Amino acid sequence: MVNRIGIVGMGYVGLTLAAGLARNGFEVHGVDSEPRVREALSAGRVHLYEPGLAEVLRDTLGRTLFVHPTLPPGLDAAVICVSTPVRDDTRQPDLTNIAAAATQIARHCGPETLVVVRSTVPVGTSRRIVLPALIEAWGRARLVMAPERTIQGQALRELTELPQVVGGLDDDSRRAGEALFGRLARQVVPVSSLETAELVKLANNCHTDLIYAYGNEIALLAGAHGVDPLEVVRAANHDYPRPDLARPGFVGGSCLSKDPYLFAASAPAHTPSLVAAARQRNEQLPTQVAETVVGRLRQLRGATAGATLAVLGWAYKGWPPTDDMRGAAVVTMMPAFDRAGLRVLGHDPLVADEVIRAHGGEPVSLDKAFSEADAVLLLNDHPDYRGLPVGTLLPGTRVRFVYDSWRILDEESVRAAGAHYESLGYRASRELV
Repeated sequence: MVNRIGIVGMGYVGLTLAAGLARNGFEVHGVDSEPRVREALSAGRVHLYEPGLAEVLRDTLGRTLFVHPTLPPGLDAAVICVSTPVRDDTRQPDLTNIAAAATQIARHCGPETLVVVRSTVPVGTSRRIVLPALIEAWGRARLVMAPERTIQGQALRELTELPQVVGGLDDDSRRAGEALFGRLARQVVPVSSLETAELVKLANNCHTDLIYAYGNEIALLAGAHGVDPLEVVRAANHDYPRPDLARPGFVGGSCLSKDPYLFAASAPAHTPSLVAAARQRNEQLPTQVAETVVGRLRQLRGATAGATLAVLGWAYKGWPPTDDMRGAAVVTMMPAFDRAGLRVLGHDPLVADEVIRAHGGEPVSLDKAFSEADAVLLLNDHPDYRGLPVGTLLPGTRVRFVYDSWRILDEESVRAAGAHYESLGYRASRELV
């Protein structure tokens, strides 16, 4: 039976899996190449935001959860949870971390160790990159692909509630993977190969990107005709038995902004045009909104140089709450704001002040965000922003324009305070065109 597990990579995927396994009685040994990550975890500090993680770490550290610079000997299973980024210049996958993790496992473990690829990878990566390192060291291997599919903010719950997909190199590997994840999750879905499991993860995430891109396309079309996109979405979905249309909104995070490129890299004969078009639509949206905000400020003030913009919600999403800046809309928008000469104030319930500063913003309280700004841009739907008392915050300020990306502010209160209200594909009035 698999009881002693090593996890390579203590980022979001690895740490949440480590916590889930450790609280279920496994002996978990986490390793990470970053000294700051190891030092924080060894001291009982969680280096990323995820509800429940700090409590699990407090209860398991030094008991069933341990942190090391390299894998210890005698592991029953070793799980690869390293990042798989795409290169900024080419958008091609960078699988250096996967290769390094496979090499470390080959060096410290043996052929009886079950090796699990958990990272999201192009189809064929487990067999093409991980397996050769194991075979060269051991002559044989037990290998499975079991993709991570949790949502940030609900990962510890979803680790047990979501079905765990497991594909194996062979029947023995697959059965071992089923046994391992069967002790963690309520349901395991075995599939016929490593490649099938790899594609399952990409299929899930690219489908989500497609759905959101279509919602954004609808919003832009609605805006061109002076139609409210949310009215369109509500009416289209009302008691209609087909897949629901998505509300428009920014699409970010480490997965949706990257996995379509891993999907494309999995298709050697052609570029998957549908997935590529959806990714392009979602990537263009922040720039389009930034240009709209700059344009509105120019209309209202005559010039943008020296104007102050308050940006609320710097994390890539607000619900479930996160502090993750990967793929955040504001990162794409900041160059446009810089070119316009804007002073950018920043507020987020979870993103640290030093992170806002590192991205070019000036961290402020909500009160100061409204009292010192010429315009307010809301980028995520964190619960703290829902029901924000704009009727109290706006009067008496010089704010004359509010862009509410998620339509969660009280539009009438904004307009009553003398400010223009706008959102994705929606303007409350035609005064600014």
